[in-house]
Amino acid sequence: MVNIQQLDPSASPLDYYGSELRRQREAHGLTQHQLGEIIFCTGSLVGQIETTRKVPTREFSERVDAALGTDGLFSRLIGLVLRSQLPTWFQPYAAMESRATYISTFQAQVVYGLLQTRRYARALLAVDHPEKADEMVAARLERQRILERSEPPALWVVMSEAALLQEVGDREVMREQLAHLLTFRANPWVQIQVLPFAAGEHTGMMGSFNLLRFEDDPDLFYVESYDQGHMTANPPVIKERSVGYARLQATALSPEDSAALITRVMEERHGDPS
Repeated sequence: MVNIQQLDPSASPLDYYGSELRRQREAHGLTQHQLGEIIFCTGSLVGQIETTRKVPTREFSERVDAALGTDGLFSRLIGLVLRSQLPTWFQPYAAMESRATYISTFQAQVVYGLLQTRRYARALLAVDHPEKADEMVAARLERQRILERSEPPALWVVMSEAALLQEVGDREVMREQLAHLLTFRANPWVQIQVLPFAAGEHTGMMGSFNLLRFEDDPDLFYVESYDQGHMTANPPVIKERSVGYARLQATALSPEDSAALITRVMEERHGDPS
């Protein structure tokens, strides 16, 4: 007799997704293998997702919705599932980030998460979490969907020149990442400035930080350490960091000159060996 793993749909978004997938599949009289054939994957993968041993992707969810006629159920659930794969301490910030109308960030070492390519993100996340890299990359890419909305937040990024020079992955990964940054030149809602080493000492030398603005809620300041994040709406902190951010913007290269520097670094430092 086959031992069917019992699921607790209330345990987590991933458990709920798995239990719903099993329930809908069985309601349609399909085996895992049969559903897998319909949506172009293995029955084993279907089983792993049903039992939470594997995290589903958005593509998988859309195919299941189409195959089972579930009216977008799994496509809606996948956002919650992927968000639950973010570090617990980071999830409150991600929730606020998704609601913000204006995001301004200073990045001292790496490209901001909303602008990272899949391979760049994977190289970063696999350093400390190789066993969960796929899930964490999927969660990071899911965050980026806010930039694809019909009314996306305005995003202003000031990044240190160090983020362009620090090799993440390899030269090909870096070239792809820098080329990706350049694609935002035509996006009216995304502005990227590079703070060059020549700027000397500056107000961001204590590290990366973000400022979030909302339609009806107070502004938020966010900073993180190795294993925790800190958010505050304290007015003196918001005022002090907002002024500090304005000084960073004034000191950094213009968006046009920043694009020129990104292009030069991409070609000279991360270009083809030939």
